[in-house]
Amino acid sequence: MHAMAQKLPVTIAIPVKNEEINLPGCLERLGRFEQVVVIDSNSTDKTRAIAEEAGAAYLNFQWDGHYPKKRNWFLLNHAPTTPWVLFLDADEFLTDDFIAELETAIAADDIDGYWLGYTNFFQHRPLLHGVAQRKLALFRVGKALYERIEEADWSTLDMEIHEHAIVAGPVGKIGARIDHHDDRGVIKLIDRHRNYALWEASRVIALTEGPAENWDKLTDRQRTKYRNLHKWWYAWAYFIWDYVVQRGFLDGHQGFSYAFYKVWYFKTIRLLIRERLG
Repeated sequence: MHAMAQKLPVTIAIPVKNEEINLPGCLERLGRFEQVVVIDSNSTDKTRAIAEEAGAAYLNFQWDGHYPKKRNWFLLNHAPTTPWVLFLDADEFLTDDFIAELETAIAADDIDGYWLGYTNFFQHRPLLHGVAQRKLALFRVGKALYERIEEADWSTLDMEIHEHAIVAGPVGKIGARIDHHDDRGVIKLIDRHRNYALWEASRVIALTEGPAENWDKLTDRQRTKYRNLHKWWYAWAYFIWDYVVQRGFLDGHQGFSYAFYKVWYFKTIRLLIRERLG
């Protein structure tokens, strides 16, 4: 049925690095879309071959440590020819329900971007409770860029991770969720979040030491997070909110492990901030 359906006027942009494990499963669900682009960072595995065999366009990005990072580089230098772009990680898999709702959503004339929700899988089990992950990752081409943050060697991250897309227009929400299912194991998860922690600690310090107007550019959620990440209670408050209030305990031992892992992550950020600020 999908092969006969009209292509959706959306470019799927997939930033990657060494994603030979996750990428095939991600790509096989994208037959409905007009264009698929894989944006690499000098992968040393079979990522490029997998992308090209699937018929996706392939670009390679070499970061020089300055603006722009990978997503903005793509938008600024290889702007899609479709009206819409959806940024998708290689470990994010679209469902039929999501694609059906997306098709309806992009037909609206009065919305320029959409918040998307995700079902996280942890130790091969979907986490159906706890704090829901969300990103503003679908928007009209030419209507959005990701936050511009002048970094000073904060980390080796060459892609916008915690930077939000800033959409010049009304924003809606798609209710059907995307499956977020990373099969690379716990060590890769820890390695990745080590870099995330370094980046977030650096951003808190930059905000603290920078001009007050920088806070005005943040969303309410970002402002709350970055004003409190360095405080002793923040990690435990998040645990209570995620595991108790949002009923993460209903996801069994995977729910507990995931919530406790977030405590480790937020406490690591706090320690990095204290280490640098003294």
